[in-house]
Amino acid sequence: MERCPWANTDLYMRYHDTEWAVPIHDDRLLFEFLILEGAQAGLSWETILKKRENYRAAFDRFEPAVVAKYGPKKRKSLLADAGIIRNRLKIDAAIQNAKSFLALQSEFGSFGKYLWRFVGDGPKQNAWKSSKQVPARTAESDALSKDLKCRGFKFVGSTICYAFMQAVGMVNDHLVGCFRHAELKAGRRRRR
Repeated sequence: MERCPWANTDLYMRYHDTEWAVPIHDDRLLFEFLILEGAQAGLSWETILKKRENYRAAFDRFEPAVVAKYGPKKRKSLLADAGIIRNRLKIDAAIQNAKSFLALQSEFGSFGKYLWRFVGDGPKQNAWKSSKQVPARTAESDALSKDLKCRGFKFVGSTICYAFMQAVGMVNDHLVGCFRHAELKAGRRRRR
C-alpha cells in the first residue's frame, strides 16, 4: 500500500491514513487544527501530534468560548505547562484567535461556513505526482491568511493557512499514487 512519502513513522501513518485531508466542518475541530497549526510554526508536525492530547487538556478540549476567556492566571499556567509548546506569542495568539473565531461564528453562523468559501464550498482535488509539486502556499491560502489577519487572527501566515487547509480537507494533497488520494476523491472519509 503506497502512502505519501512524509508518512514515514507510526504516528504520521496513523494521522495520514485517518485524518489528513479529510474534510472537516465541525467548528470545534476546525478551531483545534487552527491552534495546532499555529503552534507548529517552526517545528515539525510530528512534535505537535505527540503533544496533541496535552494541548486538548491544557486548552479545555479547544472550546473557543472557554479559551477566549483565558486571563492572566490561565496564561501563566499554560506558559508553565511542559506538555505543550511554551511560547508566549503562540499562547497569546491562541487566546486572541479564540476571540476572533467567536466573532466569525457570530457573523457567518459557523466558522466552517466562513472557511469553506475560500475553496468554493468543497474540497479542491489536486493531482500531484511528486512531493516536489505540492505548494507551500496558494492564492487561496494567501486570501485566507489576509482575511484572517484583517479579522485579528495571529499566526495565520499563508504557509500556515495552507497547512491548515490540507489538514482539514479543504484540499486533497495526497499524491495520486497514494491510496488515500482516490479514497478521499471518491468521498470516503476515513480508513481504520
